[in-house]
Amino acid sequence: MLGIEDCLTEVMAIPGALDAILIDQTSGTAVAAGGASRHADVERSAAGLSETLRATLDGLALASPGGTVRINDMIVTTDGGHHLLRPLETPFDGPLVIYVRLDPERSNLALARHRLQALSGRLIST
Repeated sequence: MLGIEDCLTEVMAIPGALDAILIDQTSGTAVAAGGASRHADVERSAAGLSETLRATLDGLALASPGGTVRINDMIVTTDGGHHLLRPLETPFDGPLVIYVRLDPERSNLALARHRLQALSGRLIST
């Protein structure tokens, strides 16, 4: 079982990881940050990423039969990198989301998705 800091360390060990933020999905606040995120406006980034995930979920639910959708992960590719968001199943009070920005030249999206999936079940409160 992993604590928050150990989880962030493992995320940053993914080949090509540039930065990562652990986000409280309910409030949109950053719980922890690693890599280049420590030097950016982490709180604004966390709020924007949380809202992006929420808006995507709402839009997909409206477009889906039955109106219910569960996002396993979300990938956005830009000229500056691959951006991967994964909602985590955790014992915390609110849902958490892990965000990682990957170098497009050095990363493997399939491997990153696999590693985040494996981490999601191991995160616990410390």
